[in-house]
Amino acid sequence: MGRLFGTDGVRGVANADLTAEMALGLSVAAAHVLAEAGTFEGHRPRAVVGRDPRASGEFLEAAVVAGLASAGVDVLRVGVLPTPAVAYLTGELGADLGVMLSASHNAMPDNGIKFFARGGHKLADELEDRIESVYEEHRTGAPWDRPTGSGVGRVRDYEEGSDRYVAHLLGVLPNRLDGLKVILDEAHGAAARVSPEAFQRAGAEVVTIGAEPDGLNINDGCGSTHLDKIKAAVVEHGADLGIAHDGDADRCLAVDHTGAEVDGDQILAVLALAMREQSVLRSDTVVATVMSNLGFKLAMEREGIRLVQTAVGDRYVLEEMKEHGFALGGEQSGHVIILDHATTGDGTLTGLLLAARVAQSGRTLADLAGVMERLPQVLINVPDVDRTRVGTSAELSAAVSDAERELGETGRVLLRPSGTEPLVRVMVEAADIEQARSVAGRLADAVKSALG
Repeated sequence: MGRLFGTDGVRGVANADLTAEMALGLSVAAAHVLAEAGTFEGHRPRAVVGRDPRASGEFLEAAVVAGLASAGVDVLRVGVLPTPAVAYLTGELGADLGVMLSASHNAMPDNGIKFFARGGHKLADELEDRIESVYEEHRTGAPWDRPTGSGVGRVRDYEEGSDRYVAHLLGVLPNRLDGLKVILDEAHGAAARVSPEAFQRAGAEVVTIGAEPDGLNINDGCGSTHLDKIKAAVVEHGADLGIAHDGDADRCLAVDHTGAEVDGDQILAVLALAMREQSVLRSDTVVATVMSNLGFKLAMEREGIRLVQTAVGDRYVLEEMKEHGFALGGEQSGHVIILDHATTGDGTLTGLLLAARVAQSGRTLADLAGVMERLPQVLINVPDVDRTRVGTSAELSAAVSDAERELGETGRVLLRPSGTEPLVRVMVEAADIEQARSVAGRLADAVKSALG
């Protein structure tokens, strides 16, 4: 059996790849594995279960709840809430396990299951592997001890979850948002209720779009993957800024008052300077991936902030932050982690803190984001090549060296093999877009020649 767990839980087309039977079986397996690990020792186990508004989340939630309760775990069902809210409540309520049903920015037919350990942290890889193993054992007929009578789990709705999460967000803000007009695009997703409430209670005038989830319209032409609507709305309403979430609101992108996009690198730059000013940017360090724009790196160097770069993926950013105690990290996609207040990316929290910086500074978001200049970036996918030889091909190494000499200090080259396909991604940044395209094209040809 191939590994079910990817970098962000188990995902697939709901009721085809990800079935009710699988959701139930994985939940039972998770309960058993955590029990084996001693997580439940000395007390009755408890789990928090939440979901985004996808129609399939309704039956998958029922399956997860049934699986956990049948394994003797009490369940607090928090309903439709963002992924970071479920992570927060898992920690805040002292639960042993959290479960979020969402496929994030994916289209509506997909769904996913993500497990959180005690404290709201991502499960360790070895626990995920063990869950898969136990799930497969049960699926193929291995018996397991089923509790009966008072040993079965009890299920109740925890309706206070939304209010508790919003109160947490407001408690983090360094200042109010009075005087700001903000457009929020909720992607018809999990934050459609809590995000507008948080911004309004913080003092902002709020206009929402994409805030009417019906189970079928999540991410449909709106949200952080489709910014045209929020760009137009910001200009139409004369707003100070816009914040666009994805389906489960674990990330956000922004739009300034002119309708220009402010990406995750720029958001990180703005927040890094704000946090240093507030003396909460530990070690004056920010963590980002190797795909961050070179303009971000140059800006941080100029401002005296150290940049630590990791492999692509928010899990690697989070691992680096936790290991060294850094407070801020994220990705160009808008996945921003503020570790003092969240165990995962939190798009609503990120948007609130960005708006708070605008309100506190009296400057426009365009001005604040201008701390960094985004250098032109060209990305070419080269398919049907031997990705395993990227680091050992002398021919390719020579081509990269030639490109780096041509670009000098104002450009950058990155070759990244796909983790799942026979494909290599060529990324080139340069001060001039035509130079970036030219160099990227030559490197793509070199990859085909050397690895094809």
